[in-house]
Amino acid sequence: MTRTFSILPILAFFLGTGLVLPLAGAQTPACDALTGEARSVARYLVSTEHPYDCCDETIEKCIKARPDCQLAVRLADFVCRRAAAGQDRTTIQRALQRRATSMMRPGRTVKTDLAKSPMVGCSKAGVKVVAYVCLRCPFCSKMVPELYREVTAGRLAGKVALHLRLFPIKSHTNSMEANLAVAAAASLGRMWEYLLLVYRHFDAFEVGRLAGWATEAGMGAAAFEGALTSAAVKKSLVASKKEGLRNGVVATPTLFINGRKYVGDLDVETLVDVIEEESEAVGR
Repeated sequence: MTRTFSILPILAFFLGTGLVLPLAGAQTPACDALTGEARSVARYLVSTEHPYDCCDETIEKCIKARPDCQLAVRLADFVCRRAAAGQDRTTIQRALQRRATSMMRPGRTVKTDLAKSPMVGCSKAGVKVVAYVCLRCPFCSKMVPELYREVTAGRLAGKVALHLRLFPIKSHTNSMEANLAVAAAASLGRMWEYLLLVYRHFDAFEVGRLAGWATEAGMGAAAFEGALTSAAVKKSLVASKKEGLRNGVVATPTLFINGRKYVGDLDVETLVDVIEEESEAVGR
């Protein structure tokens, strides 16, 4: 008589006793820390989803068979961070799809006038990130300073050139006034100092404080007022908005990584991860 063997009783035993099955092949700090349902979600995804580059197997099998495929490790960590945050399978699968859409080559690229985009970071870096932002965008006020810190003194230092383009949004109260003030600061060479200061006071924003913040950011009052009423400054702001529209920008923040529109998650951990991924790719 032939006997059949089923793993289900073993799974039931582990689940019933609260013991944790190993998350095979996905040894990253984020994965190793998972327990319970989050671990189950991550285990399923790393054993069924595939990287979009460097290996044709599942994430789990790629980690085991292709130690040179760093992307597989990145994606395992990506999955596990989201599982730890309570996201379900479908939500994480969609996040993986958006990331793949953003990062796969060659992809559709757009042109940006980088000469007119104030830059921080490493001008010689192989990764150019262009961010279209609005000074009255709540999400921009959180994301841009975090990304600035990573680019100037954090994990992305020396790896990326971050360019900023202004994109006023009508639905944001006082958007035109705020963005025009930053354009004026840019013409005086103090854009980043001024932008970060205005974002720091996001919840206490008043149009009447724009001139005072300019002085605090190191600009002379007369010079700032002159720039604020300059036709050239207004023209630069209009040009930035039109460029964004041509490139398919409809909301802020919108990022382009080496000319490809980024449609993935905008939390700083993911942004650091995908920019490091791009840096590794262009360096190969």
